[in-house]
Amino acid sequence: MRIEPFTPALAAREMRVPTTSDDKYSRGVLGFATGSRSYPGAAVLGVSAALSTGIGMIRFAGDESVADVVISRHPEVVTEPGRVSAWVVGSGMVSSDDESMMLARAALSEGLPSVVDAGAIAVLPVHHRTVATPHAGELAVALGVERSVVTDDPAAMALRAAIHWDATVVLKGSTTYVVNPLGDAYSIKIAPSWLAMAGAGDTLAGIIGALIATRADEIAESGRALARIAATGVFVHSVAAARASGGGPFTLDQLVQRIPAVIRDLVNLA
Repeated sequence: MRIEPFTPALAAREMRVPTTSDDKYSRGVLGFATGSRSYPGAAVLGVSAALSTGIGMIRFAGDESVADVVISRHPEVVTEPGRVSAWVVGSGMVSSDDESMMLARAALSEGLPSVVDAGAIAVLPVHHRTVATPHAGELAVALGVERSVVTDDPAAMALRAAIHWDATVVLKGSTTYVVNPLGDAYSIKIAPSWLAMAGAGDTLAGIIGALIATRADEIAESGRALARIAATGVFVHSVAAARASGGGPFTLDQLVQRIPAVIRDLVNLA
């Protein structure tokens, strides 16, 4: 398997800019089945990141108490059921929480491009339009191996998972690997070590979700597009983190605030 470093030029090719003929639906509608009573902040972080990445609409289908928290932060979020272009599921959910898993399963059953994160990875069925975003520990649990097996050869284990699930896998770490079942593989090593913090994966899931929602039609036509788009999401997330850090600690709100400028710079590069 050849691993290609994911460059700014590659990320720039995946940018899509709204035109004068676009409306909120054609720009993409991203659904979220995320968060829980124990971890409501995960939903807020993912939604915040998606909105900053650029999306026409967000529909939130998580727990009602979590929805209240999300809307208090982002009143533009819609909680009424309706059509979506893609889903983000699992962030802030616990696999033993039957109610949360039911919501996530219902979203994935639609067969739309989806990001599966955190507690949902080990227990939910995925499909060829899925991006799974585990860290090494979550992937080890999902594959039934020791964590050291994953950390010793992360790219190979990401490929094993991608083939097993028939899905695109984003294996998060100091170097993040994005691999699909066809063996397309990208590496991104930009993010500062300060990014190792609770909630970082929630923002990444929101960014990837926003990007795939704007490209849902293309993903339906080309399975390979999903890996490139997911790698672009990792690139945006990593660069935003590096800018927020500036060599020191930062908050995830500060990361989210940097996302629009990263998108702008990639658009200008294209």
